[in-house]
Amino acid sequence: MRKLLNEELHRMEVEAFKTAAKIPVVIVLDNVRSMNNTGSVFRTSDAFRVESVFLCGITAVPPHKEIHKTALGATESVDWQYFLHTGDALVQLRKNGYTVCSIEQAEQSIMLDSFPVEEGGKYALVFGHEIRGVEQAIVDMSDYCIEIPQYGTKHSLNVSVSAGIVIWEFFRKLSATIG
Repeated sequence: MRKLLNEELHRMEVEAFKTAAKIPVVIVLDNVRSMNNTGSVFRTSDAFRVESVFLCGITAVPPHKEIHKTALGATESVDWQYFLHTGDALVQLRKNGYTVCSIEQAEQSIMLDSFPVEEGGKYALVFGHEIRGVEQAIVDMSDYCIEIPQYGTKHSLNVSVSAGIVIWEFFRKLSATIG
């Protein structure tokens, strides 16, 4: 086997990405403090053609060198908006027909592998602060809580790792919608 060269990967240009079909998913970062995590979420969102990223509260916004370090330019391809209050972002998303899903360990959470992603559905996936998780007020505003099954001694994952797992699962289930 030979590793492919960058020019053999047929990567989409930013202009083409902007007009390409996306999966009907918006990522909401609820007070994520690490700019490296924020950049990583942008990069994953680019890889799986997420509609946009909503940055809320203390979550830093581009341009910033610490975000760029892990985003590697994805802040230019992926649409994003900033909201001072996460609740305001959710109100807007719900008005636009999105189902709000907080990624959190909670009573009555649904395991990710069992979550029924509906064809034609639109989803807002909320990821929270690295220590406190998704704020309780935001959990209260959510239609569902989705939990990532874990089988080791730890009970949490890094927010950018969680985002990668969840975005991939939604992409896998929704990719037929983008052709």
